[in-house]
Amino acid sequence: MSPAAQTMTATNSSTATSFTAKDGEPTPSPLPPQASLKSSSIATRPHPKPGYPTCKLRIECHDLYHDGAEVFFSNNNVSRDISAAVTTVLSTLYTPSQSNSHVPPVRSVTLVLEEMDTLAYTTGMELDNDHKQIHFSLRYISKIPIARRVDEIQGVLVHEMVHCWQWNAYGTAPGGLIEGIADFVRLKAGLSPPHWKKERREKWDQGYQHTGFFLDWIETQYGDGSVGRVNEALMNKRYDEDAFWVRLFGKGVQELWSEYCKTLPVKEGEDAVMVEKEEQKPTDELEKVLE
Repeated sequence: MSPAAQTMTATNSSTATSFTAKDGEPTPSPLPPQASLKSSSIATRPHPKPGYPTCKLRIECHDLYHDGAEVFFSNNNVSRDISAAVTTVLSTLYTPSQSNSHVPPVRSVTLVLEEMDTLAYTTGMELDNDHKQIHFSLRYISKIPIARRVDEIQGVLVHEMVHCWQWNAYGTAPGGLIEGIADFVRLKAGLSPPHWKKERREKWDQGYQHTGFFLDWIETQYGDGSVGRVNEALMNKRYDEDAFWVRLFGKGVQELWSEYCKTLPVKEGEDAVMVEKEEQKPTDELEKVLE
């Protein structure tokens, strides 16, 4: 054998392979016999189904001794119910994808229970709008009738949670449409209060339940996910009423509104032309709840 190199023979299955190593270098080890693998035996992992985005959920209560705080905490499983409100909103307005880039990038939602005259409102934090705050009146909560407490509290949470996760066309969408989408989600969740009624109004964007029922009609006429399409169309364009609705449904919003109003019963003495009524203020909503 040459002093410069040595040769070894290794057998792998039925094939002989020669390895040559120089002096001072390690000799390669022969490969162990391997069984042939059939392609059908190779397991493949299915791609995980896309899910909805998550965010941190927090709660602040400014007065634990307030009657409203006692009502709230005695009628709610806080972590479960706030989480359920998020799920309700996302599942009603969005279809999940791998990236979820079509869903607003909300990083946290904080529920703030405090004494105030307003029923509830939602805002982004001053330093970072991706952190949302829902402010809910303890005074209002304290006056909800016993039989309505669970559904009314959850209904308000769902309505306000929509504002955390909806698009608004860079702030150019009509306020009535924004509020109508929120009440549409509340309606679909089965949390509408008993005083809500389908009523003829002069304007389609009267807001709240009035626009909410209109959007529910659109969902019925044009298929599930139609209101989700309305919301997503507000994602990255400024609102142009003339083009917005035609692009989505092939008709202008006034034509859609007229068709919807024809489905509503005309009360005795009521003209076919809707009479505009003053929108309810939060204090009026409270009076309705107390009836």
